[in-house]
Amino acid sequence: MLKKLLFLFLVFSSFAYAQQVTLSNTAEISVLTVGPGIPLVDSFGHSAFRINDPNNSLDVVYGYGEYDFDAPNFYLKFARGKLNYLLSKDDFSRFCQIYVYFNRTVKEQVLNLSQSEKQKLYDYLINNYKPENRGYLYEFFFDNCATRIKDVAKVSTDNNIEFNNPENFSPKTFRYLIYDNVNKNTWGSLGIDIALGAVIDREATPEEHMFLPENIYKFFDTATKKDGTALVKKNNIIFTERPTKTANHFFSSPLFILGLMALFILFITYKDSKAKKQTVWIDVFLFSFTGVVGICILFLWFATDHTGTHQNYNLLWAFVLNILMIGQLPKKKVKTWFIKYLKFLIIMLCLLTLHWIIGVQVFAIGLIPLLIALLIRYFYLVSYYKKSIAL
Repeated sequence: MLKKLLFLFLVFSSFAYAQQVTLSNTAEISVLTVGPGIPLVDSFGHSAFRINDPNNSLDVVYGYGEYDFDAPNFYLKFARGKLNYLLSKDDFSRFCQIYVYFNRTVKEQVLNLSQSEKQKLYDYLINNYKPENRGYLYEFFFDNCATRIKDVAKVSTDNNIEFNNPENFSPKTFRYLIYDNVNKNTWGSLGIDIALGAVIDREATPEEHMFLPENIYKFFDTATKKDGTALVKKNNIIFTERPTKTANHFFSSPLFILGLMALFILFITYKDSKAKKQTVWIDVFLFSFTGVVGICILFLWFATDHTGTHQNYNLLWAFVLNILMIGQLPKKKVKTWFIKYLKFLIIMLCLLTLHWIIGVQVFAIGLIPLLIALLIRYFYLVSYYKKSIAL
């Protein structure tokens, strides 16, 4: 009996997928733009298509931003950039209720499409929503919930869209486009700046700006079809974010916390210099910390498919070999080569500063106190070990 029911379910499912829904002439297709949320994963907003056809009792939303939580080895695939995202489908009313609950602005742009273009776009989404087509390999800058809106719109209109620069458009690098959505002095921004390399410090082309949902909204608003007509015929504000009190998070920010950590390192170094000794445990901690961070950076660079994590010069301070040097730190007298190694670390920090000044890579501002403390500590260790050898 169970097998028969399963068979019937599969038959009806296949029939449902195979059915062709013809949109009526009252149908409208819109792009929905959702404002940013509080968690880091929601900081960049969201984009989706709305298909609204009253004559067919149809009002659904398709979006390309759903995680495939059922994927085996979910977290490993996510870390390696091999995780598929899914096309989602939801009732418009439920979609809105979710974002109203989380107090996130929802804006709508009704597209100026011909009947055939509407049908083609809708058919494309229906086909994409089939189980065998729903997944796609997510890439933050070049293939995400926002870029897919642009790509599907272009396909459905046979590339009959010209994107024009919005008013007050200014060229930016990918990193500074991220800063538009994430405060520089936050832990999320610190993690992004450590994980992502120099490749995101190149200037993005105007179309590449559209990896962000808000920029999809701006570029669609000024886009035209090749006959000169506007792509968007009407804008609606479905929900506006309610004002909320903004808390001062400076005392829990990276700049403050890492600043305290740096002051503590400098205090220990000062005490060591007065007593002419070495506090071994602080050096073991620093070498372990920088070495482990370096290993993570190397993993993201060479063992993942994330394009944004390549050419990461955070390795100039998070030096991987530090993890192998921990055994040298407790020794009363070290070899001459280890002193040369410490001088090498100082040179690496100077190179990092040069990379930052000339714009090869922008580093997290929260790291500044820690980098200064590391530099001073390395200088002290060179001086201390030279004196220990001379004795």
